[in-house]
Amino acid sequence: MPEAWLRGPIEGVDPLLMPAAHALVQAGEEIERAAAGLSPDQVWASPGGAASIGFHLRHVVGSLDRLLTYARGGSLDAHQRAFLELETERCDPLVGPDALLAGVRRAVQAALDAYRGTPREALLEPRTVGRAALPSNVIGLLFHAAEHAQRHAGQIVTTAKVVRGTGGGA
Repeated sequence: MPEAWLRGPIEGVDPLLMPAAHALVQAGEEIERAAAGLSPDQVWASPGGAASIGFHLRHVVGSLDRLLTYARGGSLDAHQRAFLELETERCDPLVGPDALLAGVRRAVQAALDAYRGTPREALLEPRTVGRAALPSNVIGLLFHAAEHAQRHAGQIVTTAKVVRGTGGGA
C-alpha cells in the first residue's frame, strides 16, 4: 500500500491541512507496525539509555492532546499536567503494546477529527503555548502535532528494531 500522502484526500479535511493529516495517518500506521507483537519487557526496554517505546507511545498520546488543546485556545487542565508528568515514568511493567497502541489510535483519530472541525478562517488565529504563553497560531499547532507524532514514530521504529535485534528486554 502506498504511503498515506499518496492515497488521496482524507474525507472532511481541508486541503490546507491535508499534509498534516497525512503525516498523522502515516505516523499511526508506522507506530502500529513497529510496536506490534512486542512483549511488555520490550516495550519498556531502554537500550543504551534510550527512551523506551512505552514512553514514546504515551508521549504521542499526551502531546497530541496538549497541542490540540492549545489549538482550540485552551490551557492544560490538571489531568493533562498529571499525564505529562507520568510520561517519563515507567508505568506497570505488565502493560504491553496493545493498550498503549489503542491510546495512540484514539489520539490520532481525535487529531483527525479536530482537523476536520477546524474552519479554514481559523487557521491563522493566534494561540499561545504553555505557561510561558509562547506565540503560535492554529495552523502552526496542527502541523506541529503531526510532525511531532512523526518524530516519535521514527524513534519507536528504531528502538523496536534495536530491541528485537538484541533480544532486549527491560
